[in-house]
Amino acid sequence: MARSVRQLEAAAGRGPVRPSGRTTYQVLALLVREERARVKGDPEVSEAERTATLTRLDGIATILAKTAARDTTLLQLLADDAVVPPEARDLKNEMLRAAGREPEPEPEPEPVATEDPAAARRVVPQTVMARQLANPFLAPDLSAVAVAKPTSNRLATWELLTPLFRAFEQGGDATCMPLPEPTEVVHGVADLELMHHQAQVVAAAAAGHRTFLLADEPGLGKTAQALLAATAADAFPLLVVVPNVVKANWAHEAELWTPRRTATVVHGDGDTVDGYADIVIVNYDILDRHVGWLGNHGFRGMVVDEAHFIKNKGSQRSRHVLALADRIRARSGSPLLMALTGTPLINDIEDFRAIWQLLGWIDDTGPRRELRAALEATGLTPADRGFSTAARTAVIDLGIVRRRKVDVAADIPARRVADLPVELDDDASRSIRAAEQDLARRLVRRYDAAMEARTGDDVVGIDHELVRRVASAERRKTGDDASGENVFSVMRKIGQAKAGLAADYAAQLARNVGKVVFFAKHVDVMDAAEQTFTKRGIGHSSVRGDQTPAVRKRNIEAFLTDPEVQVIVCSLTAAGVGLNLQVASNVVLAELSWTSAEQTQAIDRVHRIGQTEPVTAWRVIATGTLDPRIAELVDDKAGLAARALDGSDEEVGSSADLQLEALVSLLTTALESRGAA
Repeated sequence: MARSVRQLEAAAGRGPVRPSGRTTYQVLALLVREERARVKGDPEVSEAERTATLTRLDGIATILAKTAARDTTLLQLLADDAVVPPEARDLKNEMLRAAGREPEPEPEPEPVATEDPAAARRVVPQTVMARQLANPFLAPDLSAVAVAKPTSNRLATWELLTPLFRAFEQGGDATCMPLPEPTEVVHGVADLELMHHQAQVVAAAAAGHRTFLLADEPGLGKTAQALLAATAADAFPLLVVVPNVVKANWAHEAELWTPRRTATVVHGDGDTVDGYADIVIVNYDILDRHVGWLGNHGFRGMVVDEAHFIKNKGSQRSRHVLALADRIRARSGSPLLMALTGTPLINDIEDFRAIWQLLGWIDDTGPRRELRAALEATGLTPADRGFSTAARTAVIDLGIVRRRKVDVAADIPARRVADLPVELDDDASRSIRAAEQDLARRLVRRYDAAMEARTGDDVVGIDHELVRRVASAERRKTGDDASGENVFSVMRKIGQAKAGLAADYAAQLARNVGKVVFFAKHVDVMDAAEQTFTKRGIGHSSVRGDQTPAVRKRNIEAFLTDPEVQVIVCSLTAAGVGLNLQVASNVVLAELSWTSAEQTQAIDRVHRIGQTEPVTAWRVIATGTLDPRIAELVDDKAGLAARALDGSDEEVGSSADLQLEALVSLLTTALESRGAA
């Protein structure tokens, strides 16, 4: 950081700060804030080390302030609503890796500015240009299947999107379109045969269906279904947009299931791309560089894996994905469009919105022609009693496919999540209680200040609406408050305190029942676990975000094939998707996830097709801390997807953000304790 800030200062002295310098400025400012909060809140840092580090950080901050004085537009990069573009996140992660730190987990999508800052970075690989030169007059495919026209305009004046989303929020029968019975066994290569539920989707594509929200539970083989559906629909060339960690897996699956088709993976600027390939696989993170040529490539199909990544329509990745889908629809009258996700609902029912728009079912204002025609055909309006059920069916019939393992895969045993309460040692417990109390006191002070500022508004008891507003304001903060504690630092302290206990339990499991998968969020928790396994003589490997593909592959192979490697230590963000670890039947979740989806994805690295034993996920919970409440909130979130997608009668918890709910709970408890006293 010191070297970078000096270089930035020198560049600013020579004239206006260039775009790359502005990115560096923003990243340095963010790192200074985060490091200050971390150092202040880390009880393991000595006072001498804390003072020295804060002094160095103050020096960097002083240089940043002087630089901003020369170019005041830099201050815009520090605003609460300032956008952190992908190139800034990449630079930040590079700096963290250089310092031996775990890269940041992939953030929630952030709103982007009207102007696309990544436009200047766009590239066109040489082989793609060669293909375009070979066929410069690529004609659009006009072989569109006739789209039903609305039989009336009865719904022309109705706002329909809200009633459509509400229809799913209210629940109903299990969510799956009618699927045809496969007329023949579908093979990829020797010894690979689709299961019945997989072959049904392929048969639907062969029969002419072209849009699918494939929301099967994780582990039911969505990748194979998508590749063979593309074969049945002759949807090549096929664009596949995926998270970075599963790019290699998609290429491997394409080789298995579509051996007569060539696949190419886009890395970086695309220097190794085969422009003539039938299947082009690109990850979300570099889509901004390639969206230009991808939109003109003549794709006849598009698959978006882990489609819940695009749930925020204002994010750059969502804008690019939706724009590509529109271009493909414009060029190909009947493209195959598939959104794949085992967890389509993360926080709210409106997470469906971007996925439905990707598939062409809706636009920004309402249903598109096919869905509108189906709604008109019901003869109902949102004011009629039966509209929700009819509307839900109309959307499902467009292509929602949701199957659960218990319904379609009898050979996959049921899984269970077992909470393992642990008592922290006195020092760790005191530190965590102090951190929680520090955060609670700050929340209470803000609540009291807001109450005192009111005039003529007498409230008896706790004002829960104000509690939520105070918690929401705290949630939006960046964590650089003078007190240094926030909900993230508290949960990290809990994870650090549980690390040794969770690792000890995993070691016991490894000795008693065989291989174990150990998941954690933070690199220091992973480090502590690996140290414990080394002391216990337990062979282990790891999957982390900063590993090269070669190291990652070697570590996974060691766990899968070497009987001496009994535990694999995995980062939740780096290994939560795209891995098949079903040689184990026990998972230890050392730290809690912020979403039920992340927890589910982790467990389903083990609970997959090919698993022959019951799967148990041991969720380590630190008693007497915020941990049990977070676990309860995570479990509440699971009910939303169950009700919306599986027709469950389970009570659905709040769809608000988990961190917000944790803060609400913390403040409410503090206020209740004060009242009781």
